[in-house]
Amino acid sequence: MKHPEFRHIISIDYQSATPKYRQLANSVLTGIRTGQLKKDDVLPSINELSFQFEISRDTAEKGYKYLKEIGVLGSIPGKGFYIANTDLSQSLKIFLLFNKLSAHKKIIYDSLIAALPDTASVDFYIYNNDFSFFKRLIQNKKNDYSHYVIIPHFIEGGENAAEIINTIDQSKLILLDKLVAGVEGNFASVFENFEEDIYQALLQTKSALSKYHTIKIVFPQHSYFPLEIVKGFERFCIEHNFTHQLVYDIALETLRTGVAYINLMEHDLVILIEKIISQKFIIGKDIGVISYNETPLKKIILNGITTISTDFQWMGKRTAEIILNNSSEHIAIPFSLTLRNSL
Repeated sequence: MKHPEFRHIISIDYQSATPKYRQLANSVLTGIRTGQLKKDDVLPSINELSFQFEISRDTAEKGYKYLKEIGVLGSIPGKGFYIANTDLSQSLKIFLLFNKLSAHKKIIYDSLIAALPDTASVDFYIYNNDFSFFKRLIQNKKNDYSHYVIIPHFIEGGENAAEIINTIDQSKLILLDKLVAGVEGNFASVFENFEEDIYQALLQTKSALSKYHTIKIVFPQHSYFPLEIVKGFERFCIEHNFTHQLVYDIALETLRTGVAYINLMEHDLVILIEKIISQKFIIGKDIGVISYNETPLKKIILNGITTISTDFQWMGKRTAEIILNNSSEHIAIPFSLTLRNSL
């Protein structure tokens, strides 16, 4: 057994949203794939890792435990840890870039990770809808990833997104949630058709909406949500003779009976519900509420909030299938209505 120079193999990125124990494990897996680590090589002790890479002992121990669980590491009492297996069935190293981490984005992440093999390495970053940060992360990316999975939503600057995304090897690219005009090449995608999806969802609610004289969509001016949502909303209202209006700030809205609201942002939903309760309106009778994106709590709040939503678990699973099959498919995500008491 030999003890390789580990400081050239382990990489801990403190900007990454990937847990540090997984970064440690991913570094070992990458070292095996690149030949820097070979079978029977000895790894540093828990204490050595903790000291050299400024991580906690718990983090180091958790990383090694994970590698033991997937059969990569072995250990000998009193002697430490060593590489027990270098036969990695999948050579997957994934750059995963989300615009934000919310309840439904966590569903995507969890279902994606669950469907990938344990030996896959995933470097996870969040750019908080900030195009400058998005650009910097992509420009500073490593070139040894097998796949780049990107959710492209921006508050400002997104008109230049295609130029940045086109710097990625398109055969390794998977656009998630949204297609970007101008992205070229044989890339894959798992996407929503925002205009058509909201139109079809509202069509299913037409009967329930008919008891309201006006439909309003709460669409903040500084939002990462695609404008195609507004187009689909307006098309439905015009074609089916509903009075309709855009509301930019729900906090400034005066509530009146006979109005149904469509909320995109969770924060706006909270404000709207507080207003309804404080003014003693009856939800589903005086005021209608539809919320964008299903979450478990919406089944319970005020006896159920009506939602229009994509299947986020399905999105993550299909993305994993594209990765595993090395496919270049373009898959439209199913969109569904869940009608509850709020309408």
